[in-house]
Amino acid sequence: MSIPTTQKSLLLLKESTPYVVGERPVPRPGPQDVLVKIIACALNPVDAGIVDPPYSRIMISHWPHIPGYDGAGVVVQLGAEVTNLKEGARVVFEGDLTPEAATGQQYALVPADLAAIIPDNTTFEQAATLPLALTTDVLTLYNQSPAPENVSLKLKPVWEPEGQTAYAGTPALIVGGAASLGQVALQLARLAGHHPIIATASPHNAALLTSLGATHVLDRSRSNADILAELPQLTGGKPIPFAFVAVRDPDALRLGRDALAPGGALATVSPKPEYIPADVAEPGQGKRVGYAFGSSRRPYTRDTSRAAFAALTGWLEKGLLKPNPVELLPNGLAGANEGLARLKANKVSGRKLVLRPQETP
Repeated sequence: MSIPTTQKSLLLLKESTPYVVGERPVPRPGPQDVLVKIIACALNPVDAGIVDPPYSRIMISHWPHIPGYDGAGVVVQLGAEVTNLKEGARVVFEGDLTPEAATGQQYALVPADLAAIIPDNTTFEQAATLPLALTTDVLTLYNQSPAPENVSLKLKPVWEPEGQTAYAGTPALIVGGAASLGQVALQLARLAGHHPIIATASPHNAALLTSLGATHVLDRSRSNADILAELPQLTGGKPIPFAFVAVRDPDALRLGRDALAPGGALATVSPKPEYIPADVAEPGQGKRVGYAFGSSRRPYTRDTSRAAFAALTGWLEKGLLKPNPVELLPNGLAGANEGLARLKANKVSGRKLVLRPQETP
């Protein structure tokens, strides 16, 4: 395949400024990497949040910064040692913070073992809604690494037979179910056999969440006390051993904490305990709290991420994991700032904003 030497990329030139479209070299793959021509990439709140301090100073180590964690495209070049993929393969993958690996551009490098084949029933745009949410969720739930950096719940993974039976028939609560992270968490709970699965969301997203496996959808605008009072009726009096809070709002985290039975497991989407209220990080009653930084490429996250992406193709093919609803933005990468402004203003609900980098003017 013909590969250009330069590409269009989204660039953050300095803190607290809009992204601009600029030119960057097209990288060449290392021995175990593939070069992917990105057909679709999705926007995430982190792409907006990283623009300003303190996150810009915590997370950005390369300038100009190129955003993007969600990507799908076509393999156009193989590293010398790659045997599991072929040129022309349709793949979905999670990007990374390094310039060569970010998805907010037309080409990116991907470790071959962290790329999943996109089945024929899934478009590039649909596939691109999943990587960051899937990686974050499986790492807070299932990462078994003994590394001290791993602060996951270490539950039994749903891609293993035991993970499909160990929690079967037990209630689950998904707080923030319409968020991308929540949609994936809800479906992982269904794959694990949880029942009933109760989610909170805006009423206009109730039908979506029901289609993903929720048995009950409660209006997220209700007070915590009101929701907590209804839960025993919805669970038939069963205690709730598992809650997943897909947003970082303190009240949402406290709802998850308070809904849990003693000894229960609370999954968060924060990387460390210090990023959430202390009364949630130390909930008492033997309750456990899980955390994850949603990167598939760290030494202690690689095995779990590899297993999740290996399962993803089959899940998509069989309809066991459904992508987020897609809203396609015009003008390729040039449409990013408008989309990020909407994310920052909380004007996106129940869907993922997707760009087509190859259509950048």
